[in-house]
Parts: sequence; structure tokens; C-alpha cells
Amino acid sequence: MAFHWKVLLWMVAGMLLGVGLQVFTDAPVAVGIEGRAEPGVLVVESVSGGAAVKIGAVEVGDRVVAAWTERGVADTRVQVAAPDDLAGLAAGRTPGETLWLELEGGEFRALPLALDPSSTRAAWIVPFDFAAKLFMQLLKMLIVPLVLTSIVAGVAGVGTLGALRRLGLKTFAYYIGTSLLAVLLGQALVTVIAPGDGANLGLGQAVKGTEKLGFADILLRMIPENVPAALTSNGAMLSVIFFALILGIAISRSGEPHGARMGRFFESAFDVMMRMAEMVLALLPYGVFALMVRVVGQTGLEAFQPLALYMFTVAVALVLHSCVTLPIVMRLIGGLSPVRWARAMSPALMTAFSTSSSSMTLPVTMETVEKRGRVSNKVSSFCLPLGATINMDGTALYECIGVIFLAQYYASSGLGFELTFGVQAMVVLMALLASIGAAGIPSAGLVMMLTILSAIGLPLEGAALLLAVDRPLDMLRTVVNVWSDSCGAAVLARTEGEEGPLEPLTTG
Repeated sequence: MAFHWKVLLWMVAGMLLGVGLQVFTDAPVAVGIEGRAEPGVLVVESVSGGAAVKIGAVEVGDRVVAAWTERGVADTRVQVAAPDDLAGLAAGRTPGETLWLELEGGEFRALPLALDPSSTRAAWIVPFDFAAKLFMQLLKMLIVPLVLTSIVAGVAGVGTLGALRRLGLKTFAYYIGTSLLAVLLGQALVTVIAPGDGANLGLGQAVKGTEKLGFADILLRMIPENVPAALTSNGAMLSVIFFALILGIAISRSGEPHGARMGRFFESAFDVMMRMAEMVLALLPYGVFALMVRVVGQTGLEAFQPLALYMFTVAVALVLHSCVTLPIVMRLIGGLSPVRWARAMSPALMTAFSTSSSSMTLPVTMETVEKRGRVSNKVSSFCLPLGATINMDGTALYECIGVIFLAQYYASSGLGFELTFGVQAMVVLMALLASIGAAGIPSAGLVMMLTILSAIGLPLEGAALLLAVDRPLDMLRTVVNVWSDSCGAAVLARTEGEEGPLEPLTTG
């Protein structure tokens, strides 16, 4: 059986088993907060159940006076003075739903409800969760050494500095161009559909602020002040890529025998890393199966209902960008068949869907582009690691729609916000820049959305509300990110004079 069909069958099997767990097992939620009772207030002492690292999370020391099941609806407000008050309010709700905690002083926190670890469903999910984590750890293990060796070998092997400059300029032009097209498409659709106008989100104005992240900050983060420290963190990919580019250029400019020796060393290291990647990728069907069981089994469907139109807008924009915009670019610039290229890229796309991480999908993407797509290592080793970090078409589109959706809500709810053309233009620019700075990890786009909300003066709690539907959208936009990276590799290979892409198309 062809490998990509095997991956697809195991993915479908995982989804079906996850649905079965949804139907046939109970799913009580755990609030995940422990605290001490004081007169009229609950003082938070610890937070667990996945809430501690979420946007707008409850923090130790917060003084909770009340909780809401729906912000802005008076009869959903419950006075809180003990942990049992929160447990009673969460009873009967499903994982993924959100409680709103009102603190002293009128500030609010979003509390995503997690699956109770003592429930039957959680017990069934435990072995799949372990297998999924094990597979993702193996993928994470490959990221830094694969990116470092591939970029250094690719840059050093390009040849002259002029050839490197030409390929680099074309790569950045493609990435910036497709991301901008994605953002503009998202801006147009969210304006036409207007999912935020008149929406009942129950958001107010009081919110905790955050640090702004500007373009200069992104540039500074690219330069590692400590190279060994950057090489130990998958979250420092911009720094790793910058160092690898500089090292590769230095090797290409070094004389004999040192330049040739270093070039051969990194070529050998990259080949060894690809062999290691093949070993890990042999487990791909089973890792995808475990991931899908965990995701589908844990996700509560009720949380999606209030944001259905927003989800529809994002999904339509992602489909249009991946099925119309990028294929047109492939056809016009690269002279390639988008359908045949999609068939060739299917293992990478299915991995992106299940992992929600373009960085963790990178080993699969590189092998798929080179072996099934017939793109040279010179192009793929330069373009793909760079694209997995800065080419986030799906993320840029999503951030633009999410921010304008919240802006439409605030503008239509009489909360003192005006959604002008200038604001929308700023959102488009910030979404483009924020997508460049987003890490290739699950939900990174949602974190970067805080930057844009802060820049246009909107409360940040709206981003916390979007947590309820972030996971399925994260899976979809990661597919678009990886699809754009692979299309870029094919197009750039053709512009470099390569005849290899899709000639012939392998079927294994």
C-alpha cells in the first residue's frame, strides 16, 4: 500500500475512534483551580488542568469574587467564595468550554475547562496521549539538527554569493507575497461576511495588558546572543536559521581546505539526519492515529456553536487561499500542476493536519518535497526550513480574520470602538509581521494575535474566547502553511532552471 494512503487510513481510524469515545464515554470537566476561601472571595493557590498556560489564564494570587458561564448575561453570574462554587458551576459542561472569572476590581480571566483526569474517557485516552507525545517528541528531536545542517549545507552548496543572493531574494519575495495575498483575502472575506457584527460574545472592556511586539523586536530576536542556548530550543528557530545562514555564507567564502572540509562535514551531517528522519517517519501512520484519537476524544463540540460563523469564515478563506491563490501562483510562475503536486505532498499535509505544527512537520515536508516532488536538495534545504519559520500564510490569514472579527463585535456592541479603514490597514500589516514572528508550534498564531489586539487598542480577553475553537482551525491553517512552503519550493526550483519537480511523479 502506498505510504500516504496508509497514513490517511490510520488518520480516519483515529478520528472514528475519537468520535466513539465522544459518544460512548462520559466526559466530566475539571476546573483545575485550588484555593483558600476568604470572606466573599476565593484566593487562587494553584492552577492545573491545562489552564495555567492559556491566554488570559488564571494566576496564583488572583482573588476571584464571581464566575460567569456567559459574560454579560446577568443570570449566569455566580458568587464565588470556595472551590466547590466553581466545581458546581462547571458540572454538566464539556471540555473546551470557557468559564469567566471576575476578580476584585472588575478584571476578568478566561478559564478553559479541561477533561477530568479521573473520567472514563480520560482513562481511555491515556495510552493514545502517551503514544502521541512520544511521536511528537521524536519529531521535535529532529527539528534543530535538521534545520541547522540542511540550511548550512544548502547555503554552502549554492556556490557563489551571487547565486545565494538570487535564491534568497526570490524565496523572501515568494513568502512575503503569498502571505500578503492570504492576509488580503482574509480581510476581504471577514469584511463581506462580517461574523462579528451583532455577535453575542459577552465580552467587556476590563482586561489585563500585554507587551507589544514590534518589527524591530522580531529582528532583534533573530540574532542569537548565545548560539549554544539557541540550538537547545525549538522555540528559537529564527535564531537558529540566522546563525545557519551566516555560517553557510562563511563556509562558501572560505578558502581551501577549510571551506571544502566544512561543507562536506555539513553535507554528511545532513545526510545522516535525513536517514534518522526516515527512521522516525516510519512511525508516522501510528503517530497520526494516536494524535487524532487524542484530539477528537478530548474536544467538546458544544464550544463551537457560538463561533460557528467565525469558524466558517476562517475555513472558507483557508480553502480559497490553498485551492485558488496558491495553485494560480504554481501554474503561472512554476508551470506546474497543482493537483499532481497536492498528490505528491499528501504525507506532509496529513502530518501537518494531525500535529498542528509546521516545525514538527518539517522532516516529513523535506523528505516529501525531495523524494516525491523531485525538488533538489539545494532548493529544499534552503527554502523549507526558512518557510517553516517565516512563511505562515494560514496563520497570517487567521490572525487578520480573528482580530477583525473581534473588532466588528466591539464596534457593533456600543463599547466605544470604531472599525475604520485605517484600523483594518494596520491589522493587515501587523498580521503579516506577526505571522513572520510566530513559532511553528500549535496555537502560536493565537498567541501572536495578542500583539495585534494590543496595537489597535482592543481588550485581549477576546483572544481567550477564541481558544474554544482554536484547535480545529489550528490544524487547518497548519496544512495551509505547509502547503504554501511546498508550493514555494516547487516554484523556486523551476525559477532556478530545475526540470525535476513532478517529472516523473513517484507513487510510493
